[in-house]
Amino acid sequence: MLPDLVRRFILDHQLFDPATDPVLVAVSGGLDSVVLLDVLHQLGVSAAVAHCHFGLRGEESDADEEFVRKLAKKYAVPYFAEFFDTKGFAEQEGLSTQMAARVLRYQWFEQVRRTQGLAYIATAHHQRDAAETMLLNLTHGTGLSGLHGIPVRQGRVVRPLLGAAKDDLYDYVVEKHLVWREDSSNDSTLYQRNRLRHDVLPVLRELNPALDQTLQHTAERVRGAELLVQHLVDQTAHQARRDEADATYLNIAVLQATPATAVMLHELLRPFHFSWPVTKDIVESFRAVSGKQFDSPTHRLVKDRDQLVITAKNLSGFGTYQWPEGQAELTVDGLRLTAKEHAAEGFQVPKAKDVAALDLDKLKFPLTLRRWREGDWFMPIGLKGKKKISDFLIDQKVPLNLKDQVLLLTAADGKVVWVVGMRPDDRFKVTEETQRVLLIRRQLATKAG
Repeated sequence: MLPDLVRRFILDHQLFDPATDPVLVAVSGGLDSVVLLDVLHQLGVSAAVAHCHFGLRGEESDADEEFVRKLAKKYAVPYFAEFFDTKGFAEQEGLSTQMAARVLRYQWFEQVRRTQGLAYIATAHHQRDAAETMLLNLTHGTGLSGLHGIPVRQGRVVRPLLGAAKDDLYDYVVEKHLVWREDSSNDSTLYQRNRLRHDVLPVLRELNPALDQTLQHTAERVRGAELLVQHLVDQTAHQARRDEADATYLNIAVLQATPATAVMLHELLRPFHFSWPVTKDIVESFRAVSGKQFDSPTHRLVKDRDQLVITAKNLSGFGTYQWPEGQAELTVDGLRLTAKEHAAEGFQVPKAKDVAALDLDKLKFPLTLRRWREGDWFMPIGLKGKKKISDFLIDQKVPLNLKDQVLLLTAADGKVVWVVGMRPDDRFKVTEETQRVLLIRRQLATKAG
């Protein structure tokens, strides 16, 4: 039985305690993630569901999100969804769409895990995924970490199905009569992984029918060699690395004293997603003047005299944050919004900009908090008719370098409810006909650590 296999795998690799650790389960709606959620449910794991909507497949993506939302309701577990501007992020950072989606989703998973007090993030990768990843990495060029494919555990991310074959998952859905959604992009040969899956791997499996298991054993040996290397990396990190609240610092002199400096630096920069070519350029900059900058999709590194300074980029502009009905608080990147329902009778609408009084019965949930975009418009209280957000910000004399930080609270039908901290929309204002008032307050909040 698959649940027994997965339980043994979890315990053998000490991934988490199924009896006590709450886990955020990444669920796309496909077969693999549906199986993972059901298996963890059978094992009695306290779970929450996280779903990413990357905005890449139109109505099909919308249907995936609706399916996973209903799936979470079926299992009676908390549900979190994120809607990404994946193409915008990919274009800004010069990434493939798939890589952009990977960067965005893992950063968001970790944010949800921390803010919701969950112990781990579980993804549905299995043996065949690991085999494909090893061969793809080898094709593109890789170090030791790429040669062991997908790690069983990576920080707070765990992969409970890595000990299972794809056939085990097929057998399980048949046995349990599970329903899932097929991603049409899985059949497209535009993606390298799909070309490998459909054209290359079948030939290799003719040579070795047990290919997935063979590559898994190879990965185990490579992982052992990597542990030996990691011991040296940890020793160097202890001498070279200093972590502060706002940045990470690396001592250049310590790095230069290590053998294979570029390899060592690449290992130290792995959590910050710097590529091998960029890492070599950074080493070359050791002899240059201060101020040279280097970027990864998630971080910026600056050579500052005798040290390297690494800071995180703010990617929140490429995502949104859902606020379900009845949830009293939403905290995002140092901003906290609180909501409280009031009876309309005798209610006095506050005049403060950091407060929005809204007609609760006119709102369609879930609400969404997001950055404003070109083309957004609303009907501001106190003015007649529609107004573009861009024009409104000009009227409000918002400085150019602060405009990108302006947030909108929108209803489920897309209507702007509140330009946060500035002006509510006239369509949702409290009137004489209002029965219930939703009072939302904006406050600064301490970022989760």
